[in-house]
Amino acid sequence: MIILNLIITILYLLIIGSFVYGFNKVKTFYLKDIAAKTKFSVIIPFRNEADNLNLLLQSIFELKYTKGSYEIILVDDDSDDDSVKIIEKFIQSNQSKKSIDITVTKNDRYSKSPKKDAITTAVKLSKNDWIITTDADCILPKYWLDSYDEFIQSTNCKCIVAPVKVIKENSFVNNFQMLDFLSLQGATIGGFGIEKPFLCNGANFGYSKDLFHELNGFEGNNNVASGDDIFLLEKALKQYPKQTKYLKNEQSIVATKAQSNWSNLINQRIRWVSKSKASKNWFSKLTGGIVLLFNFLLVLNLFLVLSNNFSVKSFLYILIIKFNIDFFLIYKSESFFNQKEVLKSFIFSFFIYPFFSVYVAIASLFLNFKWKNRTFNK
Repeated sequence: MIILNLIITILYLLIIGSFVYGFNKVKTFYLKDIAAKTKFSVIIPFRNEADNLNLLLQSIFELKYTKGSYEIILVDDDSDDDSVKIIEKFIQSNQSKKSIDITVTKNDRYSKSPKKDAITTAVKLSKNDWIITTDADCILPKYWLDSYDEFIQSTNCKCIVAPVKVIKENSFVNNFQMLDFLSLQGATIGGFGIEKPFLCNGANFGYSKDLFHELNGFEGNNNVASGDDIFLLEKALKQYPKQTKYLKNEQSIVATKAQSNWSNLINQRIRWVSKSKASKNWFSKLTGGIVLLFNFLLVLNLFLVLSNNFSVKSFLYILIIKFNIDFFLIYKSESFFNQKEVLKSFIFSFFIYPFFSVYVAIASLFLNFKWKNRTFNK
């Protein structure tokens, strides 16, 4: 047991340590206020987002990008609340202040993945050369499209992964998700830094329309409910590894709402696990396996310590190693995302996370998950 713990601890230290090292290898991109050249089609699928749409729409109307150089395509995925009415009312009230090309369309369903269908539906309608996806519960920064444009002009890339943070609220479940997101973003950036990218988030993800068509969109992954981002990233990395890049720019950070309770959070994470099972990226599977196994061992070790079957000293050494390397990665992310206040919840979250991750992993084997008032089979 001691040898197994030693091996897994070393592997965990190496993998998280590599993300810490890689984080600084991805250079921060600074805007230079150059003339805009890229035209964007921003795609936003939504389903029953009445509580979130006003903030999203307000941030859309505050975008500073060149007029006429972008369109917004909102795809209604069979909402049964007032989402569509809210969008129509907001557009009518604000178009006189700023004319924006906004289209609201119905989702054309043909697969088991509503969100992939929604994006595909919008791509068919899109007028411009670049696609950017985000979510209806997000707030967009005003220089969001400017940062994409300048990055495209500077790098000649075909696929862009960009940063996402959780909006701060006063609850522990919110702080827990903020810390989790910071660790995921740290791993995302670090993965690009060590030239082993494996994560992205569809709330802030861009690619050329030509690339989408060349990769045949989501073909081959439509049987998985989630993964509109990860699977397309994997295809892009296979075809154009050097032209798939991370946009490390503070003015490109999209803010998303946290899940409001533990039940919704667990369902979200089970949904994420469902797509990770279908991943073809060996590094992603290796990383996920090491992280899960290490957290499982921590939970097991605790019970062994309580039953006097494992050394308390060894257990504490392992906890100290994990605490320090996890904190280092989250501290790197926090500095970039400017969310220092959440570190106050780090200690409590640190002790809860192993139980949370193990529960989600086990639940994903046996339970279906619910998302947007739909039930998806495992």
